[in-house]
Amino acid sequence: MSLASDPLLQATSNMSTKKNFTLKEKTLIGVGNLIKLLPSGTVFIYQFLNPVVTNNGQCQSVMNKYLSGVLIGLCALSCCFASFTDSYTDSKGDTHYGLVTKYGLWPKGDADEDLSKYKLRIGDFVHAFFALDVFLVLSLLDPNTVKCFYPSFESTQKVLLMVVPPVLGTIAGTVFVVFPNTRHGIGYPTSNNDDSSSSQED
Repeated sequence: MSLASDPLLQATSNMSTKKNFTLKEKTLIGVGNLIKLLPSGTVFIYQFLNPVVTNNGQCQSVMNKYLSGVLIGLCALSCCFASFTDSYTDSKGDTHYGLVTKYGLWPKGDADEDLSKYKLRIGDFVHAFFALDVFLVLSLLDPNTVKCFYPSFESTQKVLLMVVPPVLGTIAGTVFVVFPNTRHGIGYPTSNNDDSSSSQED
């Protein structure tokens, strides 16, 4: 048996690789886990456009700062809005999205589907609040945003990366045990009608 194929050596190598993670990498992994609370489309748009509007953090003109601020604002609004959307699958197998209201899902699509079970709940506001918080931590601690808006703050960014995401993750994780998110709205993974129906019933 060759040394390269030895399972014990491979396991030891994997352990040493894991131990070599820097504190920043571990923090970014924690942030990555927090991102699961956010609409994937919004996060992708932000990460794609942020280097463009900030000129990779250089912000050579005031317009870069304005564009970056608008991008953060629109994405934050999208995170909140997505928390108040849901979807269902009709009898034909088509997925329909709608806005959650106190009476149910709007607009009503299939007349045979009871959409009142998708009505607005307190947990939706809690989820929107924490989705907004997680996104703001992600966006405001982004290296390009830090260099653009508060470059002198870059020396303390490491401390914030160490403290803020784990604390927010602990709080958000605890709250989501109490208020589990069962929505499958815009930007979130869809589920079939049976799963959605069973999860929406209180």
